[in-house]
Amino acid sequence: MITITFIAEDGQQQRAKGQIGKTLMEAAVAAGVDGIAADCGGLMTCATCHVLVHEPFAGQLPAAGGEEQAMLAFTAVPRTAGSRLSCQIQLTAALDGLTVGLPASQY
Repeated sequence: MITITFIAEDGQQQRAKGQIGKTLMEAAVAAGVDGIAADCGGLMTCATCHVLVHEPFAGQLPAAGGEEQAMLAFTAVPRTAGSRLSCQIQLTAALDGLTVGLPASQY
C-alpha cells in the first residue's frame, strides 16, 4: 500500500491508502474522497476524476495518452500542466507520498 494526499481547493487535506496496481481513482473512491466523482467508473468517458498532480510526481508519471489528452479537454475546471485523469494513473511503489490537488468542481 502507498499513501496518497488529496488537497481540496480550500486547502483541506485527506490522506488515503492505495493498493499498488490499482488506479488513483480507485483509491480515491475507496477512501470516499470528496471531489472525485468518477461517474464512468474509470472507463475514461466522463472526466469527473480530474486531478492536479503535484511535482515531483507529475514529472515521474508516464505521459498522458491521446485518449486521456482528448478527455482532459472536457474537464469542468480548465486544465493545467499537472492535469490528469485519476483513472489513468496506475499506482506503483514509486508513487508513495503522491500529492494531488482536487479541482473546485468536476461538473
